[in-house]
Amino acid sequence: MSMGTLVRAAWERVSIYLPLILMALLALGTYWLVRNAPMMGLPELTQPLRHEPDYFMRGFSIKTFDAVGRLKSEIIGVEARHYPDTDTVEIDKVRIRSVNPEGRVTVATAERGLSNADGSEVQLFGNAVVTRLAATDAAGKPLAQLEFRGEFLHAFVDSERVTSNKPVTMTRGNDRFTADTMDYNNLDRLMELHGRVKGTLPAHGTR
Repeated sequence: MSMGTLVRAAWERVSIYLPLILMALLALGTYWLVRNAPMMGLPELTQPLRHEPDYFMRGFSIKTFDAVGRLKSEIIGVEARHYPDTDTVEIDKVRIRSVNPEGRVTVATAERGLSNADGSEVQLFGNAVVTRLAATDAAGKPLAQLEFRGEFLHAFVDSERVTSNKPVTMTRGNDRFTADTMDYNNLDRLMELHGRVKGTLPAHGTR
């Protein structure tokens, strides 16, 4: 058998399997492209929010009102920064004035404040002072001014509560108390002092 005949016979045998070989090569090529092509059109994974401010306010005043339009609270500060990851506002040189439904006024100040979204809860840091101004109750009885001082105070505006896990000084009229920690609830007229508690109660102090 001549060389040409052998080549022709070999080619005929190969040509029988050629479609299968081409299909296999095409499948391999497609697999390689899928593995190496960039992922297009897929939704991006949501990145976790960083604790970075998304907006600032300077020289501001924020007021909140009740359902009938009466002033509930006002927050004033030198600068405020909103953090979207915690939905909180950090305020420099903060001053807060709140009015309860009976019209009694409480004022809070500090070097720095951290408020939740609606201003109903504020943490006060550095030379923190919360003062309930003198007033009268529903029966017309005088209520002496009540003041709390410390390096940290946690004020709950709606529930009229003030707490601290650090040393605090409380004065009510001429009465004066100091403690390591405190929890005061104005609605229940309940005050809890813990740790090294000391008090001064003048004989004719205003109650």
